[in-house]
Amino acid sequence: MAITRNQEEELKALQDTLYFIGGKWRIPVINSLCNGNRRFREIERSIPGITTRMLSKELKDMELNKLVKRTVYADTPVLVAYEPTAYCRTFGEIIQSMINWGRKHRKTILRKS
Repeated sequence: MAITRNQEEELKALQDTLYFIGGKWRIPVINSLCNGNRRFREIERSIPGITTRMLSKELKDMELNKLVKRTVYADTPVLVAYEPTAYCRTFGEIIQSMINWGRKHRKTILRKS
């Protein structure tokens, strides 16, 4: 018995995923957070080329989309920490698969014919 696939639903799901990972900085920010960077400057330093403004925008957008939890500690000076939510961590396997694919792809294209 053939499995019937709903192409329209699959396309919408792919578009949602591409929207989520779209842009230059979303995946590097998620990767940085999942690697243990919590403070804004730590995250910024771990991503070469990202601007303060862009990182701020990404973190705000990720917080709105329930991917990042932002905690403000009333210390002097005020300390703000970011951490990936459990929902964000579900994307970790996909990122790891993308890293693995990228490594294999690089070896493939660099291999002499």
